Amino acid sequence: MFRLTPVVRAILLANVVLFLAQWFVGEQRLMPLELWPLGTDPYYAGLPFRPWQLLSYGFLHFQFWHLFFNMLGLMIFGPAVERLLGGRRFQVYYLVCVVGAAVAQLAVTALFSRDPAPTVGASGGVFGVLFAFAMSWPQQKLLVFPIPVPVPAWLWITGYALLELYQGVVGRNEGVAHFAHLGGMAAGYLLLMAWRRPRSS
Repeated sequence: MFRLTPVVRAILLANVVLFLAQWFVGEQRLMPLELWPLGTDPYYAGLPFRPWQLLSYGFLHFQFWHLFFNMLGLMIFGPAVERLLGGRRFQVYYLVCVVGAAVAQLAVTALFSRDPAPTVGASGGVFGVLFAFAMSWPQQKLLVFPIPVPVPAWLWITGYALLELYQGVVGRNEGVAHFAHLGGMAAGYLLLMAWRRPRSS
């Protein structure tokens, strides 16, 4: 049984509520909350980018299984990271990772993609949480399907990041924002390094 911490519980609830809203209110009404590419083609039936989308997209999901696996990862690794950082810092950390993922996705889309499709999902924030867990408990052994033996957290997250980079570069699993995942991890790393830096007197 998961022992949820307050911020993890709030993030989980927000994602579930908005997912249900997409079903009952209609996805069309929530489209302004999705992350739309910069400079969307006016002839495309899309929406323009707005600043609030840097955060709001991270609480929407198109598919149930996308929501399920994101929230499962948050429930497994989030409480330990929240207890380590404290509720306030964990909230800041998670949201910074969501924004970092959005910035990475916007940059990659602007440079390399001609498909102005929107992005949604909490993956950037969750990947940041996974990175913080591996950085804080690098030797913690994890059972990861389909690997038959436990692997240390640092090895798992490093392998996961390299896989995301490979898939993003070669274009595998289209429709998955691989560079957003990496952007969430990168933002988390930079914030953790900033917090660790000693303050000058």
